[in-house]
Amino acid sequence: MRIKLKGVNRVSKRLADGSTVTYFYAWKGGPRLDGKPGSPEFVASYNAAVATRKARPTGTLATILDAFESSSDFSTLAARSQADYKKHLRSIAAEFGDFPIEALHDRRTRGEFLAWRDRLAVSSRRNADYRFAVFARALAWAADRGLTPLNPLERIGRLYRASRADAVWTDADEAAFLAKAPAHLHLALLLALWTGQRQGDLLRLTWSAYDGRIIRLKQNKTGARVSIPVGEPLRIALDAAAKVKKDAVTILTTEAGFTWTESGFRASWRKACAKAGVEGLTFHDLRGTAVTRLALAGCSVPEIATITGHSLRDVGVILDSHYLSRDPAMAASAIRKLETRTKTPNRTPN
Repeated sequence: MRIKLKGVNRVSKRLADGSTVTYFYAWKGGPRLDGKPGSPEFVASYNAAVATRKARPTGTLATILDAFESSSDFSTLAARSQADYKKHLRSIAAEFGDFPIEALHDRRTRGEFLAWRDRLAVSSRRNADYRFAVFARALAWAADRGLTPLNPLERIGRLYRASRADAVWTDADEAAFLAKAPAHLHLALLLALWTGQRQGDLLRLTWSAYDGRIIRLKQNKTGARVSIPVGEPLRIALDAAAKVKKDAVTILTTEAGFTWTESGFRASWRKACAKAGVEGLTFHDLRGTAVTRLALAGCSVPEIATITGHSLRDVGVILDSHYLSRDPAMAASAIRKLETRTKTPNRTPN
């Protein structure tokens, strides 16, 4: 019978002769285990390591943080989010792991937690907000289950306010990217501009999701299913890529034809933007740019939401606050419409 040992960390290393060896540790940063996995020696060394590991005291925030990390709520997060959360949970545990759960009753607790956020914000407000969002979510999860008396970080607000009002890819930015960036990244740009989807969803998009007319996908973040009719420029690019990438599973691939990792794609995208002279813009900004272009083409909010998968409210927020508020094309269009109305003959005044 195979016994599953919790927390065992596997590390592979390449030796000088080119061969690969795998080492096993009781946990990440823990002692190395003896013997082969599954052998009595291996199990004995694992049990010995666990027995000597310092147990966390009960009744402290450390137990809450551990329970949250083992919860179904945590396991449903995307892999990248889980990695980010673990990093922040370790930092929180290092600072407040021994904090008594009963002390959450004290109104001064909220102030103590926020004072720590203020110290973190000195170096990065954005990082401080993210860390406290994780902290607040863990405490909210515990409070909902009766593990804590309350959540002192409820409605804490944010320190960092990012403004992407000008973060729109212009036609000139698009042309510069297509002229200078590596050819295998061109399709990523077109997919983002013509579908308005997130980077992660596009990297996972398989050829089976495209039938020659429509792209169908389920968004990983929201679970929303979208069906996107493919515009002619994107269709031409997809059909051309399909002839070249006959054996590829995903539509977007590396130059060598392999499926991208998210970190690998981000690094290549940054280099491509730098080479093309596209500054101050991210891949995520292409999602808002797609919303903007659809609006400028005369699409209604429901039509835009059907394509991008945004809620109607989110599309309205994007159009109202972030992208169109400074778009000169929208202003010019409004004046042209007013001129047309003014020049209409035989218009009866009110």
